[in-house]
Amino acid sequence: MKKTIALLAVSLSAFQVQAQLAVGKSAVTNNSVSLEFSNTENRGLVLPYNINKSGITENGTMIYDTTDHKVKYLKDNAWFDFSVDTSGTSDLSIQGADKTEQPGAKVAIYSTGSTNTTSGILVLEDTNKAMILPKVASPHLNIINPAPGMMAYDTTKRQLAVYNGTVWSFWKP
Repeated sequence: MKKTIALLAVSLSAFQVQAQLAVGKSAVTNNSVSLEFSNTENRGLVLPYNINKSGITENGTMIYDTTDHKVKYLKDNAWFDFSVDTSGTSDLSIQGADKTEQPGAKVAIYSTGSTNTTSGILVLEDTNKAMILPKVASPHLNIINPAPGMMAYDTTKRQLAVYNGTVWSFWKP
C-alpha cells in the first residue's frame, strides 16, 4: 500500500490537466464544468486529511481537519465548519504511516496556459468553471461505508452532504 501511495504521489507531482475532466464518465455536462464525477455509483468525494492547517492561506480550500474531526473550508481567511457535529472520528491509518505533505504532489486543471503556484493537491484554476460533486440519492442511506471527510450532492434533499466520520451534515443555501 505504501508503495502504491508513493508511486501515486510521484505520478501526480506537478501533473497538470488542461480544460475539463470527467471522472467515471465519458464527458462533462457543459462548458462551465472543470471537474465532474459519475452519478452511476453511490460514492462521494473524500477531502484531504489535514493535521496542521496553519500554513493554508488560499480562500476556498476545503479539508478534513483531523484535529477535531470536521470538514472545513477557508472563507475570508477564517475556517468555516461544515460538520457542525463534534462527535466525529476518523481512522488515520488509511493515509499510511507517512503523513508528510509532498509539496510537489499536485494536479491543476485549467483551460488556458498556466504556471500556477497555488499549493494544494487538486487545484481547479479556471475562473469561469466549477466542480460538480458526485450526485447520490440520500447518501446517508446509500453510501454503505463513508470515509471521514466525504462530500456528495444529495439529489433527494437537493443539498450538500458532508460526513465527519460519525454523522452526516446537510447544507442548503
